[in-house]
Amino acid sequence: MNCPLSLRPATADDLSWIHELRHRVYAEELGQHAANAEGRLVDGLDGDNVYLVAARGPVCAGFVSVTPPWVGRYGLDKYLTRVEPPLLDEADVFEVRLLTVEPDERAGAAAALLMYAALRWTASRGGRRVVAMGRADLVGMYRAAGLRPVGRTVRSGAVEFEVLTGEVAELTRRTTGRHAATLARLAAGVDWRLDMSFAPRPDGCEHGGASFTAIGTDFRNLDRRREVVAADVLDAWFAPAPGARAALAQDAGWVARTSPPTSAEGLLAEIAAARVLPAETLAVGAGSSDLIFRAFGRWLTPASRVLLMDPGYGEYAHVTERVIGCRVDRFRLRREEGWRIDPQRLSAVVAAQEYDLVVVVNPNNPTGRHAPAAELRTVIAAAPARTRWWIDEAYLGYVDPAESLASFAATDPRAVVCTSMSKTYALSGVRAAYLVAEPETAADLRRWTPPWAVGLPAQLAAVAALRDPAYYADRLRHTQDLRRQLASDLAAVDASVVVEESVANFLSLTLPAAGPSAAALVAECRRHDVYLRDLSPLSAAYEGRTVRVAVRDTAQNTRIVAVYRSALAALRTACAAPARSAPAAGVAR
Repeated sequence: MNCPLSLRPATADDLSWIHELRHRVYAEELGQHAANAEGRLVDGLDGDNVYLVAARGPVCAGFVSVTPPWVGRYGLDKYLTRVEPPLLDEADVFEVRLLTVEPDERAGAAAALLMYAALRWTASRGGRRVVAMGRADLVGMYRAAGLRPVGRTVRSGAVEFEVLTGEVAELTRRTTGRHAATLARLAAGVDWRLDMSFAPRPDGCEHGGASFTAIGTDFRNLDRRREVVAADVLDAWFAPAPGARAALAQDAGWVARTSPPTSAEGLLAEIAAARVLPAETLAVGAGSSDLIFRAFGRWLTPASRVLLMDPGYGEYAHVTERVIGCRVDRFRLRREEGWRIDPQRLSAVVAAQEYDLVVVVNPNNPTGRHAPAAELRTVIAAAPARTRWWIDEAYLGYVDPAESLASFAATDPRAVVCTSMSKTYALSGVRAAYLVAEPETAADLRRWTPPWAVGLPAQLAAVAALRDPAYYADRLRHTQDLRRQLASDLAAVDASVVVEESVANFLSLTLPAAGPSAAALVAECRRHDVYLRDLSPLSAAYEGRTVRVAVRDTAQNTRIVAVYRSALAALRTACAAPARSAPAAGVAR
C-alpha cells in the first residue's frame, strides 16, 4: 500500500540522504556541479538553514531549504551584490532554494507540498518576502505560483536560473484563493508534522484569541472558561470597577433591549472631564479596532505610504497592507537595543521619506517597551508637516497618565492619540475606546461614526469605570506585582530561556536557538488548556523563538508556570529521542 506523504522538519540523519540526492540531481542529472567520488553535495548553509522533508513512512521523497534572515547570509550572495538589486538587505526576507524531489515522486504532490510548506514556514516566522532562484526553463511554473522575475539571470554550471521574488501575503492569497481546491485535496492526503497550521487564518490577521476557540465560539459550554487559561490575549485578569459591574447587572433586560444615546454624548462628556480635554477633540468607537478602520479608511489610499514599528501590533499591518493596500515600511526595533525606539534614528527615517502616516504603539505591544512622551513630542515636531502620527496608548495606564500625548494631540493637527478602554479598564467584552485629535479632525471622524456605534452596555460600563480611578490604580499596581512574581517563577524553570518583563500586563519568553520553537511550546501548553501567544508571525525579529504570556491572577499564573515546566520537559525529551534513520544512498525509492 502506498503510504501518504508526510511533511516534517529534517532530522540530522536526513542530511546524508539530502547530500546524496543533491549530487544525483545537480551533478549527475543537471550538470550544475561537477560530480565527485563521494557522491555527495554539501551546502555552505547546512548548519544555518532549515530543511523541510516530504516522506512516505521512513522513505524520503524530497526536500526544500529555507534560509531565514537571522542567518545573515543567503545562497544568492554567491551571485548577487546587496546593492543591485537590493533584495537581500531587508530584515524579513527568506530565501527558498534547493527544491529537490526523487525522480519517481516528480509526477506526484511532493514538489507542490514542499513549496507550500516553505511558504507556511516563512509566514509563521514573520517573513514578508521570499527570494528564490528558479530554472529559467521553468519560469512559467514559478509565475503561476505568484513569483516574479526581478530581471537578473544567473548561471550555475550548465544551468541558467532566474532570480525570483514574491510577497508572502500575496503568495498566500493566491495559493488559498486560485488554488483552493488543489490545496484542499492536498490537505486531505498529507500527514502535516510541521509546527504551524496547514492553513493560514482566513483573514490573514494574526491575533491571539485561540483560547476562546477552546472555550467554544458557539457559546454552548461556557463552563470551559474555568478550565482554559487565556494567557494568549491581553484582557485584564481583574473585573471592572464595582460601579461598572452594577451598571451592567442592575437591570440586564433593560440594558439589553434599549437603544443607547445616539452619539454617546454622556460618554464623551465623561471622557472630557476625566482627561481634562475639550469634548470637541474626542471621538468614540466600539473598541480601538473600530477607530483604526474608520480613521485609516478616511485618511489612506493604496497610494499612501505608512511607517509601522516592527515588532508591532498586527492589526496595523493588516488594515494598511491587506485591507487598504498602502505601501508599508517598517522601522526595525532591535533586541540588542532593548526594543526601544531610538528617537534620532526614527527622526532620520521619517525626514528622509514622504510618509502619510506613522503608527507608534506606546507602550508597544508586543515588545512591552515605553517611549518617553517628551522624546515623541520632539520627533513629531521635527517631522515633515504632511506626516500624520497615530499614537496608540492602549497600555499607557500601566505607566503614568502624565506620559499621555492626548493634550498634545488635542492642539496639533499632526498627531492623533487612540486609547482603548479594554485593557486597563477590564472592558474588552463590551468594546469601548476613544481618540483625541484637534477639533477639525475629531469632527470629521464623528461625522463618519454611525449612530449607536457604542452600545448601551459599553457606554454605561465605560462611564462608571471612568468615575472610579482609585479602583483601577489599585488593580494596576497589583498587576505589576503579579507580573514580577510570574517573571521570577518562569525564570526559575530554565535559565536558558530569556524572560523579559514589559511595563504592562504581559511578559515574554525567548527560547534558545537550539531548543524547541515558540510554536511547539505553544502547542504543547495548549494540550493542557494553557494558551500562550507565539509572536513569530508578527516579526522575523523574533526568529520563531519568542512567546508572550499575559498576566493572570495568582492561581492561573501558578498553573501557567507548572504547564510551562512540563511542556519544556516534554519537548526536550522528544527532541532527544533517536531520530528515524534515512535510507542509505542507492536504496531504491
